[in-house]
Amino acid sequence: MKKILAVLMAVLMVASLAACGGNTSAPATEPAPAPAAANTTAPAAETTAPEQSLIDAAKAEGELVVYGSCEEDYLAAACAHFEELYGIKVQYQRLSTGEVQAKIEEENGNPSADAWFGGTTDPYNVCAAEGLLEPYEAINASHLLGDAYQDADGQWYGIYKGILGFMVNKDELARMNLEAPADWQDLLKPEYKGLIWLSNYNTAGTAKLVINTMIQKYGHDEGIQYLVDLDKNIQVYTKSGSGPSKNVGTGECVIGIGFLHDGITQIVDNGYDNVQLIIPSSGTSFEIGATAIFKGAKHPNAAKLWVEYALSPECVELAAKNGSYQFLVIDNAQQPEQAAEFGLDPENVMDYDFEDAKNNIKTYVEEVMNALGGGDDRFKTE
Repeated sequence: MKKILAVLMAVLMVASLAACGGNTSAPATEPAPAPAAANTTAPAAETTAPEQSLIDAAKAEGELVVYGSCEEDYLAAACAHFEELYGIKVQYQRLSTGEVQAKIEEENGNPSADAWFGGTTDPYNVCAAEGLLEPYEAINASHLLGDAYQDADGQWYGIYKGILGFMVNKDELARMNLEAPADWQDLLKPEYKGLIWLSNYNTAGTAKLVINTMIQKYGHDEGIQYLVDLDKNIQVYTKSGSGPSKNVGTGECVIGIGFLHDGITQIVDNGYDNVQLIIPSSGTSFEIGATAIFKGAKHPNAAKLWVEYALSPECVELAAKNGSYQFLVIDNAQQPEQAAEFGLDPENVMDYDFEDAKNNIKTYVEEVMNALGGGDDRFKTE
């Protein structure tokens, strides 16, 4: 009997120890999600550091050629930092988006550049539809704030967002005893004749966005008629979208239509405190500034590495440091304080139909220019 009791006691002790062992191991398995959580953040860190195989392949090509449609100071800084990071020689040229589009269309699959950087997506979409951009599945696209900031087929990726509006010279308006325009319809008033600057529909992505905005806002025929009526008050159509903003502070341009971050540059960096920024009261649209790879690029791996770089804080945070104050569209980048200080809200915009713009902008430009009689010497190309 004693032997039986001893055996039973031994069995109970073993069972008890096993149960204790189970309890001590249970907490070890429950925190297992902690390493898993660490692993889920790891890809986020990795997305800002391209794969070594891509870096090696890009370095082997040794060179990159970039067409930039953002402001030149930002373009130069971005290219210099890329060269500094990877030791890849970068050549760049600043061109308006319309100029890049025309150049790439002419080169037709044999581009003299590898990558496109900055500028509104309307011309990018035209080039994508014509098969002139190379699709690429960017790792760092995981940091974009939403699907609206990338082409569905990976042919371009957004890097910033700009708000369309008016920039006016307060001193000049006061001298003429004129009120500042508050909305799009105000720009048609006869007292503004010869005072308004806009960019060239043929050469500037900004102007193409204005066309799309008016057509989406008022309807096709009414939108084109609005631009015909607006033409009566236009003094100059500049080659580049930032052209009007650069002449408001001096008073050469009294009312400029363009992206308001360009106006912030004139106030903050150039000291023109006589410039006022106006968001149209009935609503406005916005640009997505983008980056892309050209079809047939001679340095394709360097171009892919550029796209990964362009979608990183390393690149986009250089914008505000070099006088470009657009809202950034990647979640791990620091937004420029200046944009908020001037009352700009990236969400206070109309629901812009990018698909319509993508499919129809070439036709719309032709229709507008035909309605304007083909243009005159106010339309600048230099």
